[in-house]
Amino acid sequence: MDQFSTWLHNLTNIEQDILGKIVISIFVVVVLKIIHLIVLKIMWKNIEEPLKRYRWKKTLTYIFVFIGFLILGRVWLQAFQSLATFLGLLTAGLAIALKDIITDIAGWIFIVWRRPFEVGDRIQVGKHAGDVIDIRLFQFSLLEIRNWVDADQSTGRVIHIPNNQVLNDVLANFSKGFQYIWDEIPVLITFESNWQKAKTILQQIGNKHAEHVTPHAERRIKEASRKFMIFYKNLTPTVYTSVKNSGVLLTIRYLCEPRHRRASEHAIWEDILIAFNNTEDIDLAYPTQRIYYENLKDFSIKSSEKLADMDEKTNKGEQNDNA
Repeated sequence: MDQFSTWLHNLTNIEQDILGKIVISIFVVVVLKIIHLIVLKIMWKNIEEPLKRYRWKKTLTYIFVFIGFLILGRVWLQAFQSLATFLGLLTAGLAIALKDIITDIAGWIFIVWRRPFEVGDRIQVGKHAGDVIDIRLFQFSLLEIRNWVDADQSTGRVIHIPNNQVLNDVLANFSKGFQYIWDEIPVLITFESNWQKAKTILQQIGNKHAEHVTPHAERRIKEASRKFMIFYKNLTPTVYTSVKNSGVLLTIRYLCEPRHRRASEHAIWEDILIAFNNTEDIDLAYPTQRIYYENLKDFSIKSSEKLADMDEKTNKGEQNDNA
């Protein structure tokens, strides 16, 4: 080791004391990396579930990085007792020069400590929503949903969000707590339709597709109420009635799992179209314009006069052509 340090000193003109520390640091990093890879290889052989593999990989990485910092700090500092002073000065300097990075680390500590979300959860941070696929020291990654794709389905893009956004923006978790979301399907029918019969049909369709969720949702609410102030009186599907400009609006409100929203809407709408198609006195509505005349007799006379004038002009035109 001394001969190697002497050779490096002659080659680089760096003090032997510093060169020795560099060599030891490189040796420590290489050894820790080899041990880390061996442990990961053993873990991958014994664990098959992807989520457990991911958690163990992250945990081991944090442990080995922490051990490496301790060893390298002991090598480079004169005394281990001065570590607190060194870290204090370093933190003060970094807080000014690297504000965003420091807040990212603070956000990572908040995510690891408080666990507002975990890998696999569906969340929304600000305007970005998606499934969490990775959490790192400076950022976390989402498999994006929404954007140009409707009904909470994936766009296929992976977006990376700085950890400080968790501290500075609104965070919504679709998977923790209640674990269900309320979805609504508005169905607009004409004023002439039998809206009471339509409401009964929609209630039956809602019960068919969502009533089985109610018992499980009630259990989840009881569990969530231990941590959050969550309370619902009615969890069964409901159809609400209102009036719009173009007709009677019947809205189906039901519970569904966040990742099954589009599939449930697809199935419910198909049943609605089939049911309404087989019912003569129910029609779907769309924006229309209607004109009403106060005196229908006057309207009929004026219309007859206009038709007579048109016929007379047509006859004159034909006579001119014959001439």
